Amino acid sequence: MKLYLKIWRQKDAKSKGAMVDYTLDGVEEDMSFLEMLDILNEDLIAKGEEPVEFDHDCREGICGTCSLMINGRPHGPDSLITACQLHMRSFNDGDEIVIEPWRAKAFPVIKDLITDRSAFDRIQQAGGYISVNTSGRPVDANAIPIEKEHADDSFNAATCIGCGACVAACKNASAMLFTSAKVSQFALLPQGQVEAAERVQNMVRQMDLEGFGNCTNTGACEVECPKGISLENIARMNREYLSATLKG
Repeated sequence: MKLYLKIWRQKDAKSKGAMVDYTLDGVEEDMSFLEMLDILNEDLIAKGEEPVEFDHDCREGICGTCSLMINGRPHGPDSLITACQLHMRSFNDGDEIVIEPWRAKAFPVIKDLITDRSAFDRIQQAGGYISVNTSGRPVDANAIPIEKEHADDSFNAATCIGCGACVAACKNASAMLFTSAKVSQFALLPQGQVEAAERVQNMVRQMDLEGFGNCTNTGACEVECPKGISLENIARMNREYLSATLKG
């Protein structure tokens, strides 16, 4: 295939960026989207030009690093996949593909397609954990009865990979789906009850401090999430937060 690429180029966080046009020949339909970018970069390097910087790591849909806005959609046209799982068979010969970084105040651009998503790390650090008994006599977790429905919902929430697609898809750049998933995975389990009130208040406070917008129930976050994280988690977090503030 021959493709016409429009890619956001930005030297650094302080520089003004712009869309730059590239033409790429010989793209095979079995290539992944990131392999296509690799081929583009090989051509640019051969010409003595600066390659396009983009994030990637596992390339197996696990780490959430490969965060790209592709033709206006986080991770591209397919559903329930990350950009590294997107294959060029989803495009046609002669297509124009627009590639941008996440657009959110809380995700500032570092260079080209790479954004700083450490805001998610700080939300997690604010309360996304449980204290562990290190006295030498910890209780076996398997001895604690947990309803299967709760265990399943907790596991589903825990599948969030923190890619930021929810923020990129939201018109308000809200991090409610991410934060609620991290709250829910503990709120549904008995091990997470000890610090439940403190956890949800701290994580929501940090989310607001990072500059993310609020949720208006548009639902784009769930639609574009590569792991299908449910909006029900946002409702659960709101209940947890209300309960915590009333108790406080």
